[in-house]
Amino acid sequence: MQDLIAKADVLLEALPYLQKFRGATFVVKYGGSFMDSPDEKIRLGVARDIVFLEAAGINPIVVHGGGKAITRAMESAGLKANFVQGQRITDEATVNLVDKVLSREINPEIVKAISALGGKARGFGGADIFKCRKLLVDGNDIGFVGEVIEVNTDPLRQCIRRGVTPVISPVALCDGKIYNCNADVAAAQTAIALKAERLVFMSDVPGLLSDPKKPESVIPHLRIVEVDALKKSGVIDKGMIPKVDSAVAAIKSGVEKVSFVDGRVPHSVLLEIFTDEGIGTEIVL
Repeated sequence: MQDLIAKADVLLEALPYLQKFRGATFVVKYGGSFMDSPDEKIRLGVARDIVFLEAAGINPIVVHGGGKAITRAMESAGLKANFVQGQRITDEATVNLVDKVLSREINPEIVKAISALGGKARGFGGADIFKCRKLLVDGNDIGFVGEVIEVNTDPLRQCIRRGVTPVISPVALCDGKIYNCNADVAAAQTAIALKAERLVFMSDVPGLLSDPKKPESVIPHLRIVEVDALKKSGVIDKGMIPKVDSAVAAIKSGVEKVSFVDGRVPHSVLLEIFTDEGIGTEIVL
């Protein structure tokens, strides 16, 4: 009986959040090594959370990554991966492979997982949704790498009206050609364009860490005015910079809250949204 009561308490804790967010739009950036974990429970956990959001009357939008799968595909094709400041140098052969892996392999897998659990989802190659500008790193041309600057919201809004979750790969068009883009930036631009209430970045770290060597040093709450100091001190660096910069841009554009959560933790999205404590790092105005 006590176990049953405890389950009821969990539902009651979620009630005010269910009431608040019904009809809201949430953008979830799905990335990290857990995406291709051999543990099916971990792989399907995010899909199950997305289905729960649908059932709760929330409109989730998924933007996914796939860096490790791209690296494996490049190795199999005999293509060497080179990086400049965390950005993959991408020639034409590489960007075609990137698009194939992201848009025609990973994307359908995520859609299939959501559908198998009773949800409704539609996959989009990012080239149908995003436009970008060519990205230079310290003035260096790194090939077909872009930064998302425009989002075609019409097909996404059509999905929302029909109760269908859009699942989008992070590639984009620039002058009629496909470019590889940072999925964090793509997710943030999607949240801004759709005027989403929440943006959730899922990765394989517990959140923003004050000491990268200590997983327990998660910064639970961060205001955007504190970001510059953390950059100068080195707390925010490397791959975390585009995530945090994207979060700040989203907050300044009206997104209520941005969360960094650990996708390896079962139901991390639900824990962040529907519990009083939450997990990971939240960034607010």
